Amino acid sequence: MMTPTMTSTAIDTFIAPPCLAQIQILYEDEAILAIDKPSGLLSLSGKNPLNLDSVHYRLVQDFADARLLHRLDFGTSGIILVARNKHINGLLTQQFQNRSVTKTYQALLMGKLSTDSGVIDAPIAKDAALFPRLKICELEGKSAMTEYKVLSYCEQTDLSRVQFTPITGRTHQLRLHSQHLGHPILGCDLYGGIVDGREPVSRMMLHAQSLAFTHPLTGGDMQINCPCPF
Repeated sequence: MMTPTMTSTAIDTFIAPPCLAQIQILYEDEAILAIDKPSGLLSLSGKNPLNLDSVHYRLVQDFADARLLHRLDFGTSGIILVARNKHINGLLTQQFQNRSVTKTYQALLMGKLSTDSGVIDAPIAKDAALFPRLKICELEGKSAMTEYKVLSYCEQTDLSRVQFTPITGRTHQLRLHSQHLGHPILGCDLYGGIVDGREPVSRMMLHAQSLAFTHPLTGGDMQINCPCPF
C-alpha cells in the first residue's frame, strides 16, 4: 500500500495502483445509497488523470447525481453514505455537521493497550514540513475526539482489535489518534504501522463497520452495517 507523496513544489506524484475489487451496495432507495468501499480505491478522483478511478467516478456511471457525504482514506474499507441528489445531500450534510451521525470502525492496532476503553482528546493540525501527514498540536490543532474500546488482544501476533467511535471527523483522525496512544494501526505507512521485521500486510487494517443516521425523507432511524473483512 502506498500513500500520496509530494515533491518540493507540492505536486502530487501518487499514482493509485489499479483496484480490481468492486463496490458493493449495502442499501439503496430513491434518496440514498450506502456502499462498501474496498481498500485501495480512492473516494474521489485525483487531479492526476491517472487517478480517475474512484468511488465517485464509478457510482456516477449508474447514479448520475450521486454525492458522497463523507470520504474514507485510500487504504480504509467500509461504509460510505451517498446522497442521490442535491436536496438529499443538503439534508444529510446537516446531520453530519450536527454530529448526529454515529460511525464505528474496527482496526488492528500494534501492541497491547494499557486500558480497555477510553476517549482520545488530541487536536489535529496540518504539518507543513511533512505533507501529507498531519500532527497532534495543542496550539494550532482543531478539536478531535475519539472513543475506543478494545475488543480482543492476540498475544501470538501482538495485535489488539479495537472499535473506534469518532466524535469528530478530522482527516486522518483515527490513524493519528492510534499513533498518539502509542499503538499505530497495522499497515498505516504514514503513522508508524509498518515496522521492519514484521511480516508486511497488503492493506491498512481499518474498516468502517457501521453508520447510524436519520433517513432524510422518512425520518426513520437507519443503521447500516458492514462486516469487518479482517
